[in-house]
Amino acid sequence: VSASHLQLAAFALGTVGWILCTISMGIVEWRVWHVDNTTIISSGVAWVGIWKVCFISYLHVSPGYREQVCHKFSGYDSFIPHEIYAAQGLLLIAMFMGLLGLAATIFALRNVYMGITHKTLIAPFFLVGGFLYVFAGLCVLIPVSWNFYSVTHNESIAFPPSYYMPSSPAAQEAGAAVPVGIVAVILLLLSGMFSLSYRFPMMANSIMK
Repeated sequence: VSASHLQLAAFALGTVGWILCTISMGIVEWRVWHVDNTTIISSGVAWVGIWKVCFISYLHVSPGYREQVCHKFSGYDSFIPHEIYAAQGLLLIAMFMGLLGLAATIFALRNVYMGITHKTLIAPFFLVGGFLYVFAGLCVLIPVSWNFYSVTHNESIAFPPSYYMPSSPAAQEAGAAVPVGIVAVILLLLSGMFSLSYRFPMMANSIMK
């Protein structure tokens, strides 16, 4: 047990990192677009996510009320930029890999705290969990960095007319999903390094002999 404190911390960090990864997937504010034409987009702000784009409109509701209009992306939409497609796939992979990493770490910690001293039931699972955490962290890092690059260069998206979105914003900024993803990357990479640092205690080896 005394040799697995870092791995227990890895499980805690990995759990939080995995939750934040999942949250970043669901947040629509990956890019915040500021538009000049407020005829349809009444607030002048639209949120571009990896699954849909949303904005506030006052056109189809009673005075004093507002409506959030969202258009979901389809796998057949050719206008979606490559960084959004990459984010969709890589974040799904990260969520799955992170979950497997948590499962491997839980199994190893269970054996540690139950007093099981067999090396093959502890060390390999910590190592597998560590590699999965690191892999998941990299899968989150790529889309977060790529989308942040697109925001800083104010890149456009050729939305179809039915979306009521301009192809280019007057200005854009990174939304809440980006810092959430960055924190998820840090926690997943830290948990991976902690898990990979496990060293099977010599006492256990002597018991096995």
